[in-house]
Amino acid sequence: MFSLNKNIAVIRGDGIGPEIVNQALKVLDKVAELYGHTFTYTDVDMGGCAIDKYGEPLPEAELKKCLESDSVLLGAVGGDKWNDVPGDKRPEKGLLKLRAGMGVYSNNRPAKIWPQLSSASPLKKSIVDAGIDFIIVRELIGGIYFGEHKTEGDVATDVLKYSEAEIERIGRIGFETARKRNKKLCSVEKSNVLDSSRLWKKVMHRLAEEYPDIELSDMLVDNCAMQIVKNPAQFDVVVTENMFGDILSDEASMITGSIGMIPSSSLGSSSCGLYEPIHGSAPDIAGKDMANPIGTILSAAMMLRFSFDMPDEATAIENAVSEYLDKGYRTADIMSEGGNLVGCSKCGELICENLRKGC
Repeated sequence: MFSLNKNIAVIRGDGIGPEIVNQALKVLDKVAELYGHTFTYTDVDMGGCAIDKYGEPLPEAELKKCLESDSVLLGAVGGDKWNDVPGDKRPEKGLLKLRAGMGVYSNNRPAKIWPQLSSASPLKKSIVDAGIDFIIVRELIGGIYFGEHKTEGDVATDVLKYSEAEIERIGRIGFETARKRNKKLCSVEKSNVLDSSRLWKKVMHRLAEEYPDIELSDMLVDNCAMQIVKNPAQFDVVVTENMFGDILSDEASMITGSIGMIPSSSLGSSSCGLYEPIHGSAPDIAGKDMANPIGTILSAAMMLRFSFDMPDEATAIENAVSEYLDKGYRTADIMSEGGNLVGCSKCGELICENLRKGC
């Protein structure tokens, strides 16, 4: 067992961001205590709070802090307060700049239902019982979000563009991820309409020749949206482009019972990654101690596993979350009859109490 010192850039952000991040840091501090590590936190301003402070969503000096860290933990950014900010200065632009600056082109979002929350899924029991456990690998720094955007008079244009190299690098992540799971990869596109999707399909099939052990299938994005709610058990790893991945992963999160439970990782060519829950800043409940911090806590666990090579520590966090759910504790978003309602801060405390080395 080696003791490690890791510098984590912490973006608390807006809305419920500071509340959920605080709970994740509690858990990381407990892990450090149990395993003899040192986690040093560097605060970074991004999003609406940075607009208020600096006039822009991610100043270069704040981005530099992230690039100099071992990884980045993010809460959430944005909110109605900044709706009237010019488009190029909106809080979300800070997130796009951060992803591009870090070169994190692969966003991995697991869609897994915790057995304790099976009744919270909006799907009927027979579908849930068949199993929900897949990962969406989303290309993160290309496509329509990073294409040219312009409005001329009453006409607006957004450009969707991908190169073969961009498709190949995310495609390889998809194949490698499938190789570590059940060796099934579904490539999602819209090749019956879009040239970019036809190129996507061509590159994926060329890559498949290098991965004969992986079963590759193709699916149109509209069909995929239907299949996720009709038969999610058919999926193991899904790989797709930026906008499709954004929409499908949000859909997938809801069939697991709550968007508040889902973590994500964003990685590029280095081990320095960006880790965040997939939900938004929820300004309507900010400051009310109502938010569910588990998505953020599980994002911290993903950081330990994928960036810091600490699988035992990550598993300890996941087991602590599972024990918390076993005991019937629930934040408001997953509250069911007979559950024990707790707030955001108490949730973090209880998960810390469940943390044990080697569990």
